[in-house]
Amino acid sequence: MPELRCEAVRWVNDEPFPGIVEVQFVDAAGQRWCLIDKSAIFAQFAELTPDSVYPVKVTVACVIQDDVEATAGDEVVTVSTSPDGVTTPDGRDTFTVRPSQLIP
Repeated sequence: MPELRCEAVRWVNDEPFPGIVEVQFVDAAGQRWCLIDKSAIFAQFAELTPDSVYPVKVTVACVIQDDVEATAGDEVVTVSTSPDGVTTPDGRDTFTVRPSQLIP
């Protein structure tokens, strides 16, 4: 399953266990997105704690919804962060990103 490269930017809360972190990434159009969820979901590369030195490089599991397409000369792909139920605070889980932002 592919993973979207992100950065954990802050520890949000200790509850529920194992704690909540805020993760951000920038989509293909340059818009910054925020995902807030359990730290264990994002901790593939490093353990996240309240004492971690942020930002920390992390990933979130995703599924490719649309094949890579060219938009204004740049390749983009539409992904969903639905495999782990990760969404933005307003419930969005579908984003257009550059293929280089994905780990196959």
